[in-house]
Amino acid sequence: MAPDRQALRALPGRSLSDDDPQLLDRLLTLPQVHLLVDGYNVTKTGYGELPLSDQRVRLLSGLGGLAAQTRAEVTCVFDGAALDVPVAINPPRGVRVLFSRPGQTADELIGELVRAEPSGRAIVVVSSDREVADAARRAGARPAPSTLLLRRLGRS
Repeated sequence: MAPDRQALRALPGRSLSDDDPQLLDRLLTLPQVHLLVDGYNVTKTGYGELPLSDQRVRLLSGLGGLAAQTRAEVTCVFDGAALDVPVAINPPRGVRVLFSRPGQTADELIGELVRAEPSGRAIVVVSSDREVADAARRAGARPAPSTLLLRRLGRS
């Protein structure tokens, strides 16, 4: 078995279903875990009634608290292809924010980030988009649905 497949098999929470509330908590205990968040997928699931700028602020604030509590590396990716001007973002400590380039979707950027990680590193991709989750799983990352992250942020 390839080393990256062995690492994937060894991830805590492997036996938990995608909608198990314990899944994200277990994954966030892994040493050097990288949490990749499909930003607008999460915000539109949790607070889509807000303007996009408010959605971003709310999510990034929650992710800042999560990064401080867990010491996970956190990257939040937003679609930026349709933006006419750069978005002024002041991300909280411990959270990296990326916008996709023109002609690129956030989903594609997330895939690039997963593939760029060293083999064997624990990577969790938060998105309820089935294509994103399937691509993450194929690349050796553990997908988790947006609702789990929203539930976890609601407890913080």
